[in-house]
Amino acid sequence: MTAHHVCYTDPPWLVTGGQADPALATIETTILGPRVRLSFGPCAGGRYELTGPGLLARAAGADVLVVYRCQVTPELLDAAGPGLRAVIRQGVGTDNLHPDLLARRNLPGFSVPDYCVDEVSTHTTALALALERALIPQHLSLTGGRFDIYAGGVPRRVSGRTLGIAGFGRIGRAVARKLGAHYGRVLVFDPYIGRDLAAGYGAATAETLEELLAASDTVTMHCPLTAETEGIIDRAALRAMRGGAYLINAARGKLVDPAALEEALRAGWIAGAGLDVFSPEDPHQDAAWRAVLAHPNVVVTSHRAFLSAEAEASSRRRVAEMARDLLDGRSPRVGRVSADGAAR
Repeated sequence: MTAHHVCYTDPPWLVTGGQADPALATIETTILGPRVRLSFGPCAGGRYELTGPGLLARAAGADVLVVYRCQVTPELLDAAGPGLRAVIRQGVGTDNLHPDLLARRNLPGFSVPDYCVDEVSTHTTALALALERALIPQHLSLTGGRFDIYAGGVPRRVSGRTLGIAGFGRIGRAVARKLGAHYGRVLVFDPYIGRDLAAGYGAATAETLEELLAASDTVTMHCPLTAETEGIIDRAALRAMRGGAYLINAARGKLVDPAALEEALRAGWIAGAGLDVFSPEDPHQDAAWRAVLAHPNVVVTSHRAFLSAEAEASSRRRVAEMARDLLDGRSPRVGRVSADGAAR
């Protein structure tokens, strides 16, 4: 007899052939067992319904909600009802959890803050080095029938350049170790860490974001998305960057103003950009992002920096274990999200 209900609103790993297949929830059913009824948000054509009556009906009576890219709203929490114990984000970022809303409802929120540190730091490194070495222009030139060592221009010697890291949490520190190994100097800006922490990673500390931007040849973004950081890379920030600098963002799409970035690329304020994240999620849905995609000095991927078979399995396992612990009256030790959106 089932005693509990866990609702996954939009799990991407459940989709096959354009439909959600509950039979794929093998990790979840193994960990949660027969006492837990699993439900999944409505899905058609490979896309989940992230709002609307169908989603709210599936969430009704849930003890635990698990969201991926679905927004936590008052309507969703109301639909779950008074028995709701917690909301878990199946990912690192917490902005769509709306921690302030959860705090007002006295509901705990959780995320999985460290499951893909290796993947995102590696992907960030790949985006940066693809720009540094002009891999995309070279690939297109050679596969297009033209052998030309100068396609994409003449690269610079990276060991004489400065890497700037904005946000020095788990992923920023891994980027300092991986990507920083290629650069002659690493500079860090993060107003929420002590000024001496960066030294432990062979890096120096910038006092302001403007200082970081002005001194760096490549800038990588690793900030959480908050009211403070939304649009932090705007026209003024891009104007503050060096003329030959690259911008890398595998954190959150809303950190960057796409219209300002398109202007910066077109006007030559910066040399190029490597992007894995956008807002809206699909950049083709926004005219400003479409213009960015069309620029030849841009390398883009479809929000997959976090992805590997191992990371996906770890995320699924850890979320199911969190849900199990919550149903058993235990609070998970890792991933509790505070009202300011920080996951600890």
